[in-house]
Amino acid sequence: MLRLERIEALEREGARPEQLLAEVRELLREGEAWLLSEGAHSGAAAEALQRCRLAHDSGALLFV
Repeated sequence: MLRLERIEALEREGARPEQLLAEVRELLREGEAWLLSEGAHSGAAAEALQRCRLAHDSGALLFV
């Protein structure tokens, strides 16, 4: 949750896309680490993380 709050704060402050993307990458990394630590390699959490990863990799994450 702290990472999401940081991303929202950066958006409000008008941060550069590169800064936001770095935070999104860290959010994905943290999500992957959490899934591995919980042993949750399948299920809704893993699917959500995969959708986020695909959106990131395809460039679908747009910052307005």
